[in-house]
Amino acid sequence: MPRSAPRAVRQYSDEFKLTAVRLSYQPGMLVKTVAAALEIHPFMLSKWRTDVREGRIRGRAPKAPPPGPAREIAALQALEKAHALLQEEHAHLKKAIRFCSVRRATRSPSSMRSGRTSA
Repeated sequence: MPRSAPRAVRQYSDEFKLTAVRLSYQPGMLVKTVAAALEIHPFMLSKWRTDVREGRIRGRAPKAPPPGPAREIAALQALEKAHALLQEEHAHLKKAIRFCSVRRATRSPSSMRSGRTSA
């Protein structure tokens, strides 16, 4: 089997990291949502947050992020919640269908007669 090409390692500037960290600290923002919006792994963003806290990442980032990304991230969070709810409902429906079909298959032949008596 042929080997796949080595993965490209992306390097991000300190300004990008600081902006991502500040986005993740906004009220109501989740690390995984910000990471998904920026197309990075949530663990990487968590590591950047630790690095900023401990002073390993320094730089100048805008004080407040532009209103567009925050609004988009909030909309993305709402969509993710709705999607999770739909997935949960779907799982419940699948269980209900399975339960009904098992119940129907286990009925005894005597309970399926239409009331006729055999002579």
